[in-house]
Amino acid sequence: MNAPLTPRPDSAAASVSAHQLSIHFATKAGTVKAVDGVSFAIQPGETFGIIGESGSGKTTLGRALAGLLKPSAGDIRYGEHNLRTLSRAERKRLRRDHQIIFQDPHAALNPRMTILQSVIEPLDIIGEGDRQSRRQTAADALERVGLPAAIGKRYPHELSGGQKQRVNIARTLTLRPKFIVCDEVVAALDVSIRGSILNLFADLQKEFGITYAFITHDISVVSHVSDRIGVLYLGRLMEQGPADAISDQPLHPYTQALLSAEPLPLPGDLRDSRRRIRLEGEIPSPLNPPSGCPFRTRCPKAEALCAERVPEWRELRPEHWVACHFAESNL
Repeated sequence: MNAPLTPRPDSAAASVSAHQLSIHFATKAGTVKAVDGVSFAIQPGETFGIIGESGSGKTTLGRALAGLLKPSAGDIRYGEHNLRTLSRAERKRLRRDHQIIFQDPHAALNPRMTILQSVIEPLDIIGEGDRQSRRQTAADALERVGLPAAIGKRYPHELSGGQKQRVNIARTLTLRPKFIVCDEVVAALDVSIRGSILNLFADLQKEFGITYAFITHDISVVSHVSDRIGVLYLGRLMEQGPADAISDQPLHPYTQALLSAEPLPLPGDLRDSRRRIRLEGEIPSPLNPPSGCPFRTRCPKAEALCAERVPEWRELRPEHWVACHFAESNL
């Protein structure tokens, strides 16, 4: 039976949006354009998947959405609040509402603290309740993520990777946030337990009305958990649309290449006719991105126009957007 951990009275589902968001870093070699002019809106109670190769800017974008990085330009809105213009006191009040869960469950826990102490820690930081109520909330959160109360006396090194990630989810759940950035949350886990963790996130979303930004490099995972997907390459969105549309009828050559590389769990003679699209080379450096379309240096369909002009952001199907000169709806 689930413990009586309930949403806060003011915990209506949150909308989160980015408008022309850029995150740039000054280095000795020049300016790194980690995120460059990204816009999207995540609806209340929705899971918005963000996918791309390593180096595409996913984690930087996630940290900005969680309030850990300040935008270089553009805005992040959390409901009616513009996070860029909030005062320090206002940001502190809203901090509990937008949280992040990181990829490595081992590094996220203090090895010198018991599990119960780690789960209580966020409540200690915000000063909510007395000692007894914090312990009860932490115990309830552990139970809600499927861990026995006795595990609270253990230390991180005594737990499996899956158990540690459940502890990290419980830590976040104690704050009863409205929005959670999930940054590669199953990437470090055994394949055998990834499904149970993903199902836990789905159950918590239904119960608490949580809005998710789900960041991953695994297109099969993001297709499974997301309502809509944004495809990121070199800090820019290449495509955005409903998860089913992105998975079944991708418009951008980059998305098509990502999907073609997904392993199909069927014998060769039963697989569909999807041909593997092999991308040559690595993602260019964000210090010196290509002119025009950032994907053109690896795109099998690139033409001279791709170097000369940045593609327009076009809606080719209902709620399905793409940045490509030559993409067609094919409907």
